[in-house]
Amino acid sequence: MTAPTTATDVRRRVTVRGTVQGVGFRPYVHRLAAGLGLTGFVGNTADGVVIEVEGTASGVERFCGLLVGEPPPLATVTAVAVEDLPATGADPGFTIRATEHAAAGRTLLPADTATCADCLRELTDPADRRHRHPFINCTHCGPRFTIANAMPYDRGATTMSGFPLCAHCAREYDAPADRRFHAQPVACPDCGPRLRLVPAADSGVRAARDGDALSRARELLAAGRIVAVKGVGGYHLACDAGNARAVETLRTRKARGDKPFAVMCADLAEAERIAVVGAAERAALTGPRRPIVLLRPRDGARPAPGVCPGSPHLGVMLPYTPLHTLLFGLPGDPPGPRVLVMTSGNRSGEPIVTDDDEALTRLFGLADAWLAHDRPIASPCDDSLLRVRADGTEQVLRRSRGYVPTPLRLPVPVRPALAVGGDLKNALCVGEGELAWFGPHIGDMGDLATLEAAVRVERHLHRLTGVRPELVAADRHPGYHASAWARRRAARLPLDRPVFVQHHHAHVAAAMAEAGLDGSTPVIGVAFDGTGYGDDGTVWGGEVLVADYTGYRRLAHLAPAPLPGGDAGVANPCRTALARLWAAGLPWDPDLPSVAACSPDELALLARQLPSQVGCVATSSMGRLFDAVSSLAGVCHRAGYEAQAAVELEAQACLAWDEDTAAHPFGDRFDPAPALRAVIADLRRGTPVPVIAARFHRGVARTVLGLCRGVRRDTGLATVALTGGVFANALLEQAAADLLRDDGFTVLRHREVPPNDGGLALGQLMVAARGRRPDDGRRTAVSDETE
Repeated sequence: MTAPTTATDVRRRVTVRGTVQGVGFRPYVHRLAAGLGLTGFVGNTADGVVIEVEGTASGVERFCGLLVGEPPPLATVTAVAVEDLPATGADPGFTIRATEHAAAGRTLLPADTATCADCLRELTDPADRRHRHPFINCTHCGPRFTIANAMPYDRGATTMSGFPLCAHCAREYDAPADRRFHAQPVACPDCGPRLRLVPAADSGVRAARDGDALSRARELLAAGRIVAVKGVGGYHLACDAGNARAVETLRTRKARGDKPFAVMCADLAEAERIAVVGAAERAALTGPRRPIVLLRPRDGARPAPGVCPGSPHLGVMLPYTPLHTLLFGLPGDPPGPRVLVMTSGNRSGEPIVTDDDEALTRLFGLADAWLAHDRPIASPCDDSLLRVRADGTEQVLRRSRGYVPTPLRLPVPVRPALAVGGDLKNALCVGEGELAWFGPHIGDMGDLATLEAAVRVERHLHRLTGVRPELVAADRHPGYHASAWARRRAARLPLDRPVFVQHHHAHVAAAMAEAGLDGSTPVIGVAFDGTGYGDDGTVWGGEVLVADYTGYRRLAHLAPAPLPGGDAGVANPCRTALARLWAAGLPWDPDLPSVAACSPDELALLARQLPSQVGCVATSSMGRLFDAVSSLAGVCHRAGYEAQAAVELEAQACLAWDEDTAAHPFGDRFDPAPALRAVIADLRRGTPVPVIAARFHRGVARTVLGLCRGVRRDTGLATVALTGGVFANALLEQAAADLLRDDGFTVLRHREVPPNDGGLALGQLMVAARGRRPDDGRRTAVSDETE
């Protein structure tokens, strides 16, 4: 029976755009409209949420006023359009309509979100029917991105489509007053995904299902075994972080070298026991995104030494799924580890494993058992990583779970484009109009499995965002796997060649875009990293540019030195140190740690190789200079993972940062030779290594200030972007930013976009999709390898 209309009734269509699907927005609208006695409907479309509401003029007006005032916790409203319609009286009440799949447009999907407090209470309540249910969720929490196959977001378009709702869950799903009203991943032990424990063939472990699978997995972890645990975005490899033998076994099996592991603590109290947790760190740890947060470990309370050897930080996260909570155990369960190593389920250099059958093969020999479940993963999504600065702001170092696919609002509109990033820390980015979407962290593009993962991520981004690229942007490096893939991808697009963007220009453009700069005024870009292909064919990485989105000028750079053996030189900081000494005209005295670390054969080879430049490439990389000083000071001579020498040098500097304020000087034209001589002089005076490390860091920071002063004097520019992977170094970034601000500069620092190559794609997107202006003497993006 329809409601009769009156002469005073009005009807309005309201279209709401933003993150309004998968967050309980339609149930919220239903409750609001029904509470005001209004009729009509709400439904998902590809453009967002559409509402038609009818009733008294005052009621409809009040509804429109309240609509965006108190939306659900995970909702973000970006635009509201209102259209007056004639009243019809045709609606019997207010209803939720089926999704309009044929509609055109775009809406925003929320990221995966940690288990909410209400679901945790039910999980631990023996009287609740979802007690110990490993997949408990509601409209306020749970997986979204990693289960969504397409948009609009409805259960049929997710990996939950294969789990029909039981009668009880169906009643909750259809009840407007219920917290699970139209919650797409909703399920219970009767109708939801199921757990299983799959033992390795020679492990002596018995298979199990459901609650027994969890109990047995806890027993294995307590016994020092390694368990592959399927999460929302892929598998983790887990072991007891307090068991030194278990940690070393995992490190050996995974061929991890000395690269630090992240740990998951059972609760905040456990995290505070092993690490220093301030208010901002606590907020990051306990917020809905639940990233890994870099913390300062407490002396005498840190996990086993093998967890984070040589690092100044300990990566800590808290449980973000009900499965994690149950893995640590509920009250009354047998005791088990309270801190677990929780590292990506892969072999070093490969993408995270998501497929169950693939996990059994790719993780064979790494795990003693697999704790799996039968809910498919639509897209891999590794854990995000961040650190908190002294001022309480966050710097994301890996943007993935909890952040993806939340879009970034661009300061200027861009053409539909795909940017493929670089070969290290790869993350794709698509953009159109004023929005850009990063894909999840993929990793290093060194093998076929990673390239295949990138292809799958791009397809998933297309399905969720609707962006149809007109062009592809890539790094200028001719040998990058990502750039080769970009060539193949671009061949199917209107612009059939990629737009190649210089590496450090992309870093600066990413910092500008994140800061909301429209590019009308250039900035001083200080881009410090390990490797970036330069216009002259050498390896850049210690760059001072003046740049906007359309081009750049290289105004200063670190004095170059040979990099012997390319990647082999990177893996051997002692060789990089000798190359730096040679370039500075300093002798290889036997008492220098880096000289002593090289074998006689290495010394003989380098003595021939450096003067002849055979097998060498010139580099201005600041990352390589940090490696060289780390070896010269006796900290790290052989690197088992990227930036190990620099990370360990920073760890030493932290020990003396507040004790000594001296700085090693650099020479004219950004020459590090005086700093190298100062390091050697300190060594021979018996200066402690932490003091040497701190002085070097301060010297680099003061040199940044001097260089930027020179550019300001010549150009009048006073905005500086600090970007590139070297600025993941907390001491250097803070010191440089403080000096620059005190001198009157505006300083741009990364927050949600990583400073390292994980943020590179955003800069590529901005440079390529903004087009180019007539040549004004600056370098620009190019559409093939030749200028």
